[in-house]
Amino acid sequence: MSRILENFSLKELNTFRVEAHARWFTEINEESDLSELFADERWKNTKQLILGGGSNMLFTQDFDGLVIKMNIRGLESETEGEDVFITAGAGEVWNDFVTYSVSRGYAGAENLSLIPGSVGASPIQNIGAYGVELKDVFHECRAFEPGTGMIRRFSNEDCKFSYRDSIFKSVLKGRYIITEVIFKLSLIPHLKLEYGAIKDELKNRGIDHPTIKDVSDVVSHIRVSKLPDPSTIGNAGSFFKNPVIAVDNFRHLQSVFPDIVHFSDKSGMEKISAGWLIEKCGWKGKIVGETGTWKNQALVLVNHGKATGSAIYDLSSAIISDVKNISGIELEREVNII
Repeated sequence: MSRILENFSLKELNTFRVEAHARWFTEINEESDLSELFADERWKNTKQLILGGGSNMLFTQDFDGLVIKMNIRGLESETEGEDVFITAGAGEVWNDFVTYSVSRGYAGAENLSLIPGSVGASPIQNIGAYGVELKDVFHECRAFEPGTGMIRRFSNEDCKFSYRDSIFKSVLKGRYIITEVIFKLSLIPHLKLEYGAIKDELKNRGIDHPTIKDVSDVVSHIRVSKLPDPSTIGNAGSFFKNPVIAVDNFRHLQSVFPDIVHFSDKSGMEKISAGWLIEKCGWKGKIVGETGTWKNQALVLVNHGKATGSAIYDLSSAIISDVKNISGIELEREVNII
């Protein structure tokens, strides 16, 4: 197990690149490191923060507790008939898992290409993009409980996945540390091509019968064209969730805004584009001090260099207020606020 460091800077470990310090910091390279760490009673009673890729959080202050950076690696696959089960360490980069799968012809995760973050964080948030969510490819995960030192496995059903949510964000928040995830993919592609941007780009490339590699390449291209690279411009991708509203409420909103961008939800609700709402308020590409919204996607808040987490949070609050004033909808932050 790595040593415990004090007053550790987290600036290079969060994609917003905002300055914050952890009172204590350590890294976990294998599951047994957790058992060793929590054999010391003081850490069981210390506030903890599990850090993966740091791509879905905003530090507005220092963290007065123990930050645990998950570095458990490994990718292994096993085929059973048409199904492929891939076991991935929690510290694996998410897109490395997707690339590993696509390069071997394992279908299911191609629409999730280039999403930032780690494998271990993916079930917590139930990440998703372009018509596919983590729950669609999730089989089970293995997790460590610091309070007891026990290992537990969680099935897809156990995780109670919903839109950008899971049991790990609600009743089990802070109780478990995910150490590995097992994904269930397929040797038989069932491509999800409903999103217009994917269809349009495939058409532009003259591809009539796309492979999973084609879809992955197209999704990656779309993301690069719309979203800033966190290595050069601090951001956490989509800052807000797309609001889901009842059909009656949507019809009223559509009567006011006939051009509103929306998607029909499987549950019979309507999902509204948060980016469209924000752009409608005039926020797209706006700069406020050292922060602002991205020029190509209003849903993305950025750090132009020296923004504080508090400044970015204040910007998000102003956006929430403006959107509510014109639509009656209160946007919900997708990013975790620390």
